[in-house]
Amino acid sequence: MKLLLATELVDDVEPRLPADIQVVHIDPEGAVDSDASDAEAYFRWWSAQPGFDQVFRIAPRLRWVHTPSAGVEHLLTPELYERDVLFTNGAGTHAISIAEFVLTFMLYHATNFAAFRAAQDEHRWSPHMPRQELMDATLLIIGLGGIGRAIAERAAAFGMHIWGSRRTPHPMPGVEHVVGADEWRALLPNADYVVLVTPLTPETRGMFDEAAIRALRPTAYVINVARGAVLDEAALLSALQEGRIAGAALDTFTTEPLPPDSPFWSLPNVVITPHTTALSSHMRLRMVDLFLDNLNRYMQRRPLRNVVDKAAGY
Repeated sequence: MKLLLATELVDDVEPRLPADIQVVHIDPEGAVDSDASDAEAYFRWWSAQPGFDQVFRIAPRLRWVHTPSAGVEHLLTPELYERDVLFTNGAGTHAISIAEFVLTFMLYHATNFAAFRAAQDEHRWSPHMPRQELMDATLLIIGLGGIGRAIAERAAAFGMHIWGSRRTPHPMPGVEHVVGADEWRALLPNADYVVLVTPLTPETRGMFDEAAIRALRPTAYVINVARGAVLDEAALLSALQEGRIAGAALDTFTTEPLPPDSPFWSLPNVVITPHTTALSSHMRLRMVDLFLDNLNRYMQRRPLRNVVDKAAGY
């Protein structure tokens, strides 16, 4: 069997491949180092890789494509839809890092840590800063997939009340209330923290709209680790500027990189991270482990993990 492998992954993947796997390297510009016309599988690497139109020209016999990303909305191209190929993603490999970031954002807000940091910069001893606890606060997770569940597990350890939504609701350990479809809207007025972790699909684009933002209590804190396009950024900006909600932590934006003149940069009640909450020192190993497990399954004709439903968009 022949594998088309991104050059960025060679050192991590090739030493662990079975002896009967032939490898063709493909660089970010789409150049290959040998004939890929009969390659069956392709392990791509983030957005630096060439488009699928080019890849399918190089490797017209591909039967399986694996991407390290969890979100796949940017990869669902006409070429991929038209081909009868298995498409798997890296869902789950980012869950720990993202969940830890979400807890960091909540603790940063609850402890009023920014004020302590400012006092330190000013050499000012201020022991009586107002602060809160996560204990008994209500967390609403919109999107109880793998990442959402990882967030819920960690938040439960802090004694939070955890609510969540998913496409098909069913009871989950540690989650007090699970709802489906748009039922999460009714929960917004009672949520202290709202975390957006839903995949970006035609149904979820713009779902966290102005009506949702206006339903939040003034003390609510919004965290977006999904995609910028799942929320109405203009409505969120107005709410933050006017103090109608307490603040937000934003890892993703509709336009990335976030333009230097974006007003989000200057808001004192906003924490910005550059679409980086998924990255950690352990993530790459988990990505490679997942691919190699799927490769073994593929060769044995067993069901693969993380098969993307191209119609649903995740």
